[in-house]
Amino acid sequence: MLNLLFSSIITNGEITANSFLGATLCSLAIGIFIAFMYTLGNKYSKSYVVTLALLPAIVEVVIMMVNGNIGAGIAVAGAFSLVRFRSAAGTGQEITTVFLAMAVGLATGMGYIGIACVFAVIISVVNLILNKSSFGEKGDSVRTMKITVPEGLDFEGVFDDLFERYTTSAKLEDVRTSGMGSLYKLTYTVSFRNGVSVKAMMDEMRQRNGNLEISCSRPIAGKSDEL
Repeated sequence: MLNLLFSSIITNGEITANSFLGATLCSLAIGIFIAFMYTLGNKYSKSYVVTLALLPAIVEVVIMMVNGNIGAGIAVAGAFSLVRFRSAAGTGQEITTVFLAMAVGLATGMGYIGIACVFAVIISVVNLILNKSSFGEKGDSVRTMKITVPEGLDFEGVFDDLFERYTTSAKLEDVRTSGMGSLYKLTYTVSFRNGVSVKAMMDEMRQRNGNLEISCSRPIAGKSDEL
């Protein structure tokens, strides 16, 4: 029974009406399942979710058409390499889900319906569990600090003693000018020591930057989290 689950519905490389319809329907069902699992706990757009639902069936048909034809397979691989999936780079989570949908399409295109179903369920469930857990998250002490300083202040090293007292690490991530060059905006990633007062640190910083704007917030997922 288990061997039947992991065997191909396509025998001798011949595609029949039953095998084509069975693989396509299974691809659509798994694609919808993958799309639904992605909506749990992730930001998404309707177009992206619809793409995830249809992608396995599209890949499945492509694989069926080039089955056993090495020349056609190479041509299709070259064509796919020229296609840019999204106009903007996706996050690691989006790319992972796209590869999952493509892998399912590859499996169903070769007739391995059971492998496609089991693989999709395992990866989707593990992905959901990891996203819901604290796996890979930065500690609560990590913050992003944005400090505005006047152009006449030499910001290099001016806050080092404060960072040494209040944080375990501080890294300058970005420097940019503002206000027609009259101001500098510094962005730091800092990790606060246990029990320190963030307000006290910001008050001391205000005395050095001329009481200009200072912000302290949790890190926001952005390009640094993308692949």
